[in-house]
Amino acid sequence: MQITITARHFELTKAIRDYVETQCLKLKKYFDHIITIHITLALENSRNLCEISLHASRFSLQSQTEEMDMYLSIDNALDKMENQIKKLKDRVTDHQKKALKEQYEGFSRATTIHTNGNAKNHRTIKTKRVVPEIMSVPEALDKMNEVQQDFIIFRNIESDSINVLVKKDDEHFKLFEP
Repeated sequence: MQITITARHFELTKAIRDYVETQCLKLKKYFDHIITIHITLALENSRNLCEISLHASRFSLQSQTEEMDMYLSIDNALDKMENQIKKLKDRVTDHQKKALKEQYEGFSRATTIHTNGNAKNHRTIKTKRVVPEIMSVPEALDKMNEVQQDFIIFRNIESDSINVLVKKDDEHFKLFEP
């Protein structure tokens, strides 16, 4: 993260520079992908202005405050920036959770099927939806041996289709391709 400080109409002291840098480093705990932060401090007619521009991988944020004290102006601008980062992070994570929720809706469920209309003759079918990993057949064989399962569902790299590899015995396997 690169921090740039610009002072207009006053001399930038080491105390203000250190204060701004330590406060900006606190923003990193909310969002890790910050590339640059540009802070412009200005003194105009006994008003202290602080403008902050933050650039991250996919977005840019800005905040601006005007106070009678420079330190108070910096604190308020950083509070505004912190609120913007929190709001943006919540929006991004909510969007991702919503997409995952829609993708895995009905992940596991049980269905009761009645045969011949008789309540005594019914069967329960448990359905489980899985997300297949992308791998080749030899990789699927290795993974199946690692996890000690009798079958594995995967997306075949060569055919780009869902395949099921079933273990018959120690040396024989069945590969189901659609």
